[in-house]
Amino acid sequence: MEDYQKIERTAEARRRAIRAVTYTLLGLWAVIVLFPFYWMLLTSVKSYGSYNAEYVPKFFTLSPTLQNYADAFTAVPLGRYLLNTLVFTAVTTAVMLVVITLAAFAFARLDFRGKNAVFVIFLSLMMIPNELVIITNFVTITDWNMRNTFPGLILPSVTSVFYIYLLKENFEQIPDNLYLAAKVDGTSDLRYLLRVMLPIAKPTLVTITILKVIECWNSYVWPRLITDDEDYYLVSNGIQEIRENGFGRENVPAMMAAVVVISVPLIVLFLAFRKKIMEGVSRGGTKG
Repeated sequence: MEDYQKIERTAEARRRAIRAVTYTLLGLWAVIVLFPFYWMLLTSVKSYGSYNAEYVPKFFTLSPTLQNYADAFTAVPLGRYLLNTLVFTAVTTAVMLVVITLAAFAFARLDFRGKNAVFVIFLSLMMIPNELVIITNFVTITDWNMRNTFPGLILPSVTSVFYIYLLKENFEQIPDNLYLAAKVDGTSDLRYLLRVMLPIAKPTLVTITILKVIECWNSYVWPRLITDDEDYYLVSNGIQEIRENGFGRENVPAMMAAVVVISVPLIVLFLAFRKKIMEGVSRGGTKG
C-alpha cells in the first residue's frame, strides 16, 4: 500500500512538473506573440517629441497622448480608406458565400456526369501559385477596363476552392435520408439547401465568413496592383500612402496610431468569434 501511494505521489509530482513547464513555455510564447501589439499600442500614444528623444526605447510612457490618432484621420483620408475597405469586404464576402454555397451543394448532393473529375480539377487549382493567378486576373480586369473600380477589386475574390471544399465536406456529413425524404415531400433543391443544409452548416459558414473578412481586410497585393486612384484605396494601401505622402517616414507614432485604427476591428472580430472559428474548422474537416 505504501509503495502504491509513493508511486502515485511520484506520478502526481511528474504531472505537476510537466504542467508547470508547459504553462511556462506557453506564457513565454504568448509574451513573444503579444509584444508587437503592445509596442504598437504604446508607440501610438507617445508624442512625436518624446519618441524621438528616446535614445533607449522605453517600455512605458508617463505622458500618453491621443493626438496621433487625430493626425491619422487628418493627414490622409483614413476614413475614406476604412469605408472603401468596409464596402469591399462586405460585398466580396456576401457574393463569395452565395457562390461557394451553390458550388458546395452541387458537389455534395447533385449527381451529374463528370462530377468527380470536375472536383479533382477544382482541387488541383489550389496547386497553382497565387502569383500566376494574379497575373491572369490583372490582364483580364485591364482588358475589361475595370481598373480603379470596385467591381475590378471584387470580382477576382468572389470564389475560393478551399472554402468550397470545406463546405462540401460539411454538407456531406448531413444524412442522405434527409435529402431523400425532402424530395419525396416535393421539396426543391434550393428550398432544401436553405431550410435544412444551411442551418446545419451554420458553424462552418460563420467560420468561412470571418476568415474571408480577415482576408479581405488584409488584402494588399491585388488592391495595390489594380488601383492607383486614391478614391479606391483600401486600408492596406492607405498605410503605404500614409508613409509616403502623409506623416513621412520619421513620424513613427502617427504611423502606429493609423495601424492601431486599422487593426483593432480584426482583433475584436477574431476574439469575439474565435470559438466559432475552431468549431467550424473541426466540423468541416471531420467526416462520419
